[in-house]
Amino acid sequence: MNFICGKFQLDLSAPKVMGIVNVTPDSFSDGGRFISTDKAIAHAHDLVAQGADILDIGGESTRPGAMPVSLDEELNRVIPVIEGLAGIGVPLSIDTYKPEVMRLAILAGVDIVNDVCALQETQALEIVAASDVGVCLMHMQGRPQNMQEDPQYQDVVLEVYDFLKGRLAAAEQAGIAKARITLDPGFGFGKRTAHNLALLEGLSTLQKLDAPLLIGLSRKSVLGQVAGADVNERLYASLAASVISAMKGANIVRVHDVKATVEALKVVSAVMRHPLSLKEI
Repeated sequence: MNFICGKFQLDLSAPKVMGIVNVTPDSFSDGGRFISTDKAIAHAHDLVAQGADILDIGGESTRPGAMPVSLDEELNRVIPVIEGLAGIGVPLSIDTYKPEVMRLAILAGVDIVNDVCALQETQALEIVAASDVGVCLMHMQGRPQNMQEDPQYQDVVLEVYDFLKGRLAAAEQAGIAKARITLDPGFGFGKRTAHNLALLEGLSTLQKLDAPLLIGLSRKSVLGQVAGADVNERLYASLAASVISAMKGANIVRVHDVKATVEALKVVSAVMRHPLSLKEI
């Protein structure tokens, strides 16, 4: 399976690692560490040196309870970083739900639009369809401001499946080729701990949509609740989540800790590609 995004064509026969570049003061894990353009660009280069296959650049936090930022503020944060990373050699992704940010980020050189709203905002579908970029369509119940207040599902796996199936169809109908689309079940976006764990267990159901799966569990609260670890002490839990995701069919994992994840997924790939036969034991 390949993922076509801008000038890149990613071979997804082995899971890829998307490194997170938060150009924000209030992201839940590393908010404020890379808020300046120079620091964000340097961090991005570090992530590529550690083995990141994709860089995901965001200028507005979507953590639970986060407040929206203005269009101008988001653009001022992300566009200089995108321009400063031209020619870095890996696809650049813009993490935004605002159509105007998508449009200007595409003009600045991004290869992927990573949208927590799954291109539901007015003109979002049209902007992506008119380009050659890839897109990630994510499920979210509610909005960041209220999504964790009281999330409810009858069957979280089935409901997420149905939503993503609908958005996949809408994207294709708008003219976005399926080879340009990835799907994200939206761990932590309007889900309780039990919902997140059920989704992780049920990734094989989402595979039936026949589109690459992008999974973002790095350092999230569900891992803290399970492991009893504070946000910046969730490396081991995050690695476990990435390994489980990859072994259950995830094609891209979005993470903060790139080097450790790359090494862990090399082991996963070796096992999945080269299982021992009885004669080799």
